[in-house]
Amino acid sequence: MAMERLVKPAGATADPLEEEVAKALFDLEQNSNELKAELKVLKFASAREVEAASGKKVVVIFVPPPQLGAYHKIQTRLVRELEKKFSGKQVVLIAQRKIISREKKGRRQHKQKRPHSRSLTAVHEAILDDLVFPTEIVGKRTRYRTDGSRQLKVHLDHKDQQNAEYKVEAFEAVYRKLTGKEVVFEFPVIADLS
Repeated sequence: MAMERLVKPAGATADPLEEEVAKALFDLEQNSNELKAELKVLKFASAREVEAASGKKVVVIFVPPPQLGAYHKIQTRLVRELEKKFSGKQVVLIAQRKIISREKKGRRQHKQKRPHSRSLTAVHEAILDDLVFPTEIVGKRTRYRTDGSRQLKVHLDHKDQQNAEYKVEAFEAVYRKLTGKEVVFEFPVIADLS
């Protein structure tokens, strides 16, 4: 019954972490009155565990993109409950997006024009937005170092600093693991000029 929450391609088997997440979601649906109605229809595509720099574990749950809006409505409560179930681990929800490669010059690979939402840049931007939700991104800077490497600085809304500051290290580790890009999250205080 709990494994009905997991949407996998035919023939693919679930790993132990995915079974654990499915069981946790099923338990929440059965026991939590406030989340019961919303969780009844929600499913997830896969789950992965990422280790942050301090040694903490982060559970990344990939959800189908059409259901992301429904997950966002209950995300703060759901993440809080899941973090209780996975004691000592942080939980992050991200949509399972697909990147379609760029067409090479001279040969047409795709029958249709590739939508912008499937480009590498758009998918990485969307992962960043999903990762920090419900905190809002107020600015981004790309820092080019002297050795040629790049570092993305993401400025998060200062109002959400208390709620999101303890997760910043987890955000950095997950983004680095999923995209291979270095990122630093900051909460800049913007002076009011009025």
